Amino acid sequence: MLYAIIAEDKAGTLDQRMAARPAHVARLQGLQAEGRLILAGPCPAIDSPDPGPAGFSGSLIVAEFASLEAARTWADADPYIAAGVYEKVVIKPFKKVLPA
Repeated sequence: MLYAIIAEDKAGTLDQRMAARPAHVARLQGLQAEGRLILAGPCPAIDSPDPGPAGFSGSLIVAEFASLEAARTWADADPYIAAGVYEKVVIKPFKKVLPA
């Protein structure tokens, strides 16, 4: 089943985010290689594709996992959590409708 992983960044953690980004992206590339990643990306803190020093307010990942527990276990091991970037992570089952 698909799950949406919706994470909110702590304020002032852009430097930690950038330092942990290579490890974070490597994990996402692993999901992609397994054919389980639907989409992933950060949410700019301002209305701009390149927010510069304003940074990001969080991230969204939609991927396939065997269960909600498996999605939670995967999300809990994210380098952004270890680096103190994420303040809150919500995981919800997700049903893709479009595009078909």
